Amino acid sequence: MIGNPFRKKQGEGRDQPTLLKGPRIPRHSSGWQALLKHLKDESGLRVLDIGPTSPQNINFLTNMGHSVYMADVVHEALRGGWELPPAEKGEPPRFDVKGFFEQNLNFQGRQFDVVLLWATLDYIPEGLTKALVEHLQEATQKGGRVLAIFHLKKEGPYTAYCRYHLTEGTEIEMQESEPFQVQRVYTNRRIEQLFEGFAASRFFLAKDNLYEVILTR
Repeated sequence: MIGNPFRKKQGEGRDQPTLLKGPRIPRHSSGWQALLKHLKDESGLRVLDIGPTSPQNINFLTNMGHSVYMADVVHEALRGGWELPPAEKGEPPRFDVKGFFEQNLNFQGRQFDVVLLWATLDYIPEGLTKALVEHLQEATQKGGRVLAIFHLKKEGPYTAYCRYHLTEGTEIEMQESEPFQVQRVYTNRRIEQLFEGFAASRFFLAKDNLYEVILTR
């Protein structure tokens, strides 16, 4: 099954597909390797893949017998129009979390067994990060797993915003998308605090200024 249960009403938001450009660059992913084993061991899982639509990911997951849902969170969060006035004078603008979830991530009671979060938290506005993690926590089945990627640096190689395409091996393919900047770098402690509602975390270090985490609900 392929679905988008959080589609906006007609006429709302962006009406153009997210731009993907350049070659697909293979990258070894220990996190994906571990998650792939889980996907092969189980059947009929609900998978939420966060990012621009990837026919490759849809075909890969549905051919394994899983249901696939997609949400283009980073692009929707950064397109503008979600700012609210400061709560008090002198404070920064707030993010319209409620409106954003209603239009983009209204799961309609669905829960997921696997969430491919990728590097979403590095790019979205600060006012959305904690709320998004809590929203995903509520929508993840007990025992469900979240794969997240984090940057070690805000600038330099491998910091461009990318779409991650799945493969049958130990690699994921990175394809550059819109020129969004990494907005923040997370420490391990900060990640643990963000996902404190999850039961366990497993960190995978790499040599390319990226590291991966699998969170278990």
